Amino acid sequence: MNELRVGTRGSKLALAQAETVIERLCALHPNLRARMCIIRTRGDTISDLPLQCLGGKGFFVKEIEMALLNGEIDIAVHSAKDLPTVIPDGLTIAAICMRLDPRDAIVLRNVEKAIEGTENASDALKVLPLGAVVGTSSLRRHAQLLHLRPDLVMKHMRGNIDTRLRKLDEGGFDAIVVATAALIRLGLEHRIAINLPIHVCTPAAGQGALAIEARSDDEAILRLIKPLDDIKARAEVEAERALISTLGAGCHVPVGACARLIGDNELELTAAIASRDGKVVIRKTMRGVASRPMELGISLAETLIAEDKGKLLTAG
Repeated sequence: MNELRVGTRGSKLALAQAETVIERLCALHPNLRARMCIIRTRGDTISDLPLQCLGGKGFFVKEIEMALLNGEIDIAVHSAKDLPTVIPDGLTIAAICMRLDPRDAIVLRNVEKAIEGTENASDALKVLPLGAVVGTSSLRRHAQLLHLRPDLVMKHMRGNIDTRLRKLDEGGFDAIVVATAALIRLGLEHRIAINLPIHVCTPAAGQGALAIEARSDDEAILRLIKPLDDIKARAEVEAERALISTLGAGCHVPVGACARLIGDNELELTAAIASRDGKVVIRKTMRGVASRPMELGISLAETLIAEDKGKLLTAG
C-alpha cells in the first residue's frame, strides 16, 4: 500500500478524531503513509435546520460511505454516535476505538472551572440558574433536561464546538450542552462546568467512541485496522446500537443508551426514551454478559417497548 486514504468530515473535531486514528496506525505501522481526505456531508451543508429535520441518521456519514464504496478512500473515521444502525452492504465497522467519557457536559458562559461531580440529579442541574437559556441541537438532551428542570428555556443551537462556544460567550445563551468527549478531544475540557450523570441525561448510543468503517472485502485494510479495535468499547457500543435498532424509534423520538463494562465479564446498560416536551421519561438499567452485548441491548429494548405501550416510540 502506497498511501492510506482516510475519509473524514472537515470540522476541527472530525479532523482531530481522524488524526488520532492516523497517529495510532502509524505508531503500529512505522512505514505507513496516510492522508486525510475531507468530505463534505449533507449535515455540514445544511447547518440552519434542527437535526431531526434532516431525515434521520446518516446525514453526517452518507457521502463519506459513498466515497468508501466507490474506492475513493480506504477507511472512514466517524463519531460512532453518527453511524446509523444499518451499515450499507459492502461496508463494515472494522474497529471501535478506545472510548472517551460518554457523558454530556454543561458549559456555562465565561466559566472555566469544573464543579465537583455529583450523582444526585437535582444537584447536577443546580449549575443552571432559574429560567436559564440552554443551547442544544439534540432532542434527547432537550427532553431529559426539561424533565428535571421545566423552567429551562431550551433553544436550538447547531454548529461546530468553536461556534457553539462563541455563541455562548457572546451572551445569547446561559449554557450549552455538548458531548464531554468532544471537549476532551479538542483540549477544551477546562470549559466543562459539570459532567451529567447518565441517569440524569442518558447519552446518545456510541457517544465518546470512534468508529472506523472499511470495505468488508478489503482484507488487507481490515488486518491493518484490527489492532485498533477495543474489546471494551466494542461491547459497549454494540449493546447500545442493538438497543436502538430494536426500538426502531424514528429521529423524532428522544432516545439515549449508555453501556459500561463492569469488571471483566458483566455489562450494564442504561437506556431512556422520552416525550419531546420532557414530561415523560422512561429510563431502565439492565445487566448482562459482556460477551453477548447485542442480547443485552435487545432485552432492554424489549423491556422499554413493553413499558411504553406504543406511546413514546410511535410519536412523530
